[in-house]
Amino acid sequence: MNEPFAVDSSLEQLSFEHFRLEVLRDFEIACTSRQMSLIGRREVLTGKAKFGIFGDGKEVPQVALAKFFKPGDWRSGYYRDQTWMLAVDIAKPQQFFAQLYADPDIANDPWSAGRQMNAHFNTSNTDESGNWLPLANQYNVAADMAPTAAQIPRSLGLAAASKHFREVRQLQQMEHLSTGGNEICFCTIGDASTSEGHFWETMNAAAVLQVPLAVFVWDDGYGISVPKEMQTAKGSISEALAGLEKGKHDMNGIRIYKAKAWDYAGMCEVFESGLEQMRQDHVPALFHIEEVTQPQGHSTSGSHERYKSEERLNWEKEWDCIAKMREWIIANELAAEEELHDIEVAAKQKVMNARNTAWKAYSEPIVKHAKQAIALLQNIKADNEEVGAPLIQAAMHELKSNREPLRRDIMKAISIGICFAQQGTESLQSLKALQVSLKNVHASMYNTHLYNEGVKQVSNIHPEPAVYEDEPQVINGYEVLNRYFDELFRTNPYVLAFGEDVGSIGDVNQGFAGLQEKHGVERIFDTGIRETTIVGHAIGLALRGLRPIAEIQYLDYMLYGLQQLSDEVSTMAYRTVGALKCPVIIRTRGHRLEGIWHSGSPMQLLLGSLRGMHLCVPRNMTKAAGMYNTLLES
Repeated sequence: MNEPFAVDSSLEQLSFEHFRLEVLRDFEIACTSRQMSLIGRREVLTGKAKFGIFGDGKEVPQVALAKFFKPGDWRSGYYRDQTWMLAVDIAKPQQFFAQLYADPDIANDPWSAGRQMNAHFNTSNTDESGNWLPLANQYNVAADMAPTAAQIPRSLGLAAASKHFREVRQLQQMEHLSTGGNEICFCTIGDASTSEGHFWETMNAAAVLQVPLAVFVWDDGYGISVPKEMQTAKGSISEALAGLEKGKHDMNGIRIYKAKAWDYAGMCEVFESGLEQMRQDHVPALFHIEEVTQPQGHSTSGSHERYKSEERLNWEKEWDCIAKMREWIIANELAAEEELHDIEVAAKQKVMNARNTAWKAYSEPIVKHAKQAIALLQNIKADNEEVGAPLIQAAMHELKSNREPLRRDIMKAISIGICFAQQGTESLQSLKALQVSLKNVHASMYNTHLYNEGVKQVSNIHPEPAVYEDEPQVINGYEVLNRYFDELFRTNPYVLAFGEDVGSIGDVNQGFAGLQEKHGVERIFDTGIRETTIVGHAIGLALRGLRPIAEIQYLDYMLYGLQQLSDEVSTMAYRTVGALKCPVIIRTRGHRLEGIWHSGSPMQLLLGSLRGMHLCVPRNMTKAAGMYNTLLES
C-alpha cells in the first residue's frame, strides 16, 4: 500500500503567505480609492474642481473583479470604476486628480488631457503611426462617457468581436488582436441606469447572439434620490431579467449571478467560476451585485442625507464594504488590527501627496503666465487716464490677488490692458505678443483631434480617379456596389457587414445580393430591428481592429443610433486626444419620396450632431466605391 502524499509544510506556508499578501494588497487599493473619493469631493467643495463623481462604496467589488480581468479583455465601464483601474495599474492617484482639475497636459491626465469629467479612462488601440497595437496582450479600456448607459451598446460589439475572431476563418490568424476569441467584455453600470432602453436592447441582443458580455450591475438601491422600486420591475434587475435566463436546453439566453458587495470572498468565488465558463462558451451573463453603499451620495451636486432615512444611513455605515472586508481579514487571522491601521494611514498619506503633486503640476504653468501678464500690465499706460488707468489697475490687482487664477482670468486681464493701452508703445506690443502666444498654447490644449490627426487620416489618402472604357458597359447602380463588395470581401479579411436584411436577401437594394452565400454567414449577416445596437456592434468591432460596415436600412432610422454616433464616435478622437481609433462605417439610404419615415432626409440633424465624423453623400455608385476605399485605407 502506497504511503499518503506528504504535503511540504514550507510550500503550504508560502502559498498562505502569497494569499495573505494578495488580500492585503486588495485592501490597500480599496483604502487608497476611498481616500481619493473623500479628498476628491473636498477639492470640489473648496472650488479647485467644478464637479466630482466617485466610486466610493464599490471598492471591494472592483478589487474582486480586477482579479479576473485578463490581457486581451476589454472594459466598457462608467465613471465609478476608479478602484478597478487602480488595481490593474491603468490609473494612478495623481493622474486621477489631474483629470479632476481638468489639467490639459496629456502627461498629467493621460486619458483625456482635461477634456473629460473625472474617472473617465481609456487605453490606446493604435500606435503613433496608426498601426494596431497588440490588443490581445494588453488590458483594454474603451473611453468612458457620462450619459447614463451610453457604454452599453458598444459593449455588445466589443464582446461580439471575440465571437467573430473565434468563428471567422480569415480572422483566426489575427493573433495580435485576439487569442482565439477568449476575451471578455466587462461592462459596468449602476442599477438605476438599467432603466435606459440601451440596456434592455443590448441584453436581448447579447442573449440572441451569444457573445462573451459580462455586465456588472452595482445596486446601491437608488438612482440619485429615486429608490429602485420606482426604477425597476420587481425592484430587482436580476428578477426583471429572469425571462432571459438560459435554461439547460435553451438555444440562447443569459446566465444570472448574484452576490453581496461586502462579501469579498463570495464575490471572488462567483466571478471566477462565472467568467471562466463565459470564456469557454461565450454565454453572456449578468452579475447583480446587491447591498452596495454610497458613502458620499450620488455626486458633489447634492447630499444623500436629503432623501435617505436615518436607518438607511446607519445601515450603510455598518455594511460599508471596506469595513466588512476589514472585519473578515481580522476574523480569518490574515492581519492584525495594527497592520490594517498602518495600511489605512499610509493610503491616506499617499493620496494626499498625489493630490498635492497633481495640483502643483496643474497650477504652476498658470501662475507663471499670470506673473508674466502682471509684469507687462504694470508697464501699460492708458490712453484715457481717467477711465483706462483705473480699469487696468483693477484688472492687474484682481489677477495679482487671485491665488488660484484660471487661464481665462489671465486672458481677461490681458484683453483689458490691450483695450485701454496707449497705442504704438513697446509695452502694448509685448502684451499683444503674450496674448497671441497664450492663444496658440490654448489652441493646442483644447482645439485638436476633432478628427484623426495621425498619418492615416482621410486627408492623407490620395484618391485615384475612375477610369472608363471608350464604350463602357452600363449597369444598375446596385450592381456596381455588389461587384465592389464582392472584391472587397475577397481581398480584405478585416471587413464585416451586417444590418437589417443585409445577409440572406442581400439588403433591400441588393448591394450584398448573393454575397453571404459566397463569403460566409459569419462575415455578412442579418440583425434584428435594433438600430442602437447595430451601431454599438459596429463601434465595438472597430475599436478591436476590425472594419465593420453597419447598415441602417433607411436614413430616418439613424435617429435610433444617433446618440451612439454623436456622444461616442464623433467625439472619441477629441476626448481621448487621439488615443483611440474607431474606424466605423455606417451605410444607409433615403430620399425615396414614399412616406415621411422611409424617405426623409435628416441631414441637417446629422451635420449638427456628428462633427468629428465624415458624412459621405456619393453622386453615383462608382464614387461610392471610391469613398469606401478611401475610408477603409484611412
